[in-house]
Amino acid sequence: MKHQLIALIIILIPFVCIAQQTAITQTGEEVILYVDGTWKYKYTEDAETYEIPMSKKRFKKDKNATFLLKSKVINMGFWLNPKVWSFENATDNNEAEYDLTLRGEDLYAMIISEKVEIPLETLKGIAYENGLAVSPDLQIIDQEYRMINGQKVLYLKMYGTIQGIKFAYFGYYFSNETGTLQYICYTSQNLIEKYEDVCEELLNGLVVIEGDK
Repeated sequence: MKHQLIALIIILIPFVCIAQQTAITQTGEEVILYVDGTWKYKYTEDAETYEIPMSKKRFKKDKNATFLLKSKVINMGFWLNPKVWSFENATDNNEAEYDLTLRGEDLYAMIISEKVEIPLETLKGIAYENGLAVSPDLQIIDQEYRMINGQKVLYLKMYGTIQGIKFAYFGYYFSNETGTLQYICYTSQNLIEKYEDVCEELLNGLVVIEGDK
């Protein structure tokens, strides 16, 4: 199952590269063209019914997160509990730095970073458009800005189907002058209730490492 989910997430994650073809209709509207011949109107912020809210809650790392994993690309670190999570250099995806696995379970995470700075306000549209290219039924289930250990991030929870597999992923998106980060947990939709809390505990270990990079 792990390799199936990794294959799906790899398709969704790139920010800079183009993940689909677009075209202009006779009425001047931009649409996304999919490989199966179908199409959908290009995503805009107007497609969502409300502005992304800011969570009133303040999030911080878990007390049991005692190991600091550091990015080699940008000035970010990731506190985690090494008794609960294993990690390794990413091998299935050239865009990622690290793959993480909840020990003995079917919850996975991926850390993707690049040196390009992207305004936080635009990351939602980019992530959503890329996802639609391979999962036309992709839905944003939850979204908000959060303060994580003093840093503003974008939180997105998305559901979609690819090749009949129903998947879900929870992600923190962050950008500053040293680059852009995607910190994503993923699993199948039927395991959401089981893993959501432990996923958020992992994601809340995200920190800026001052002076690095």
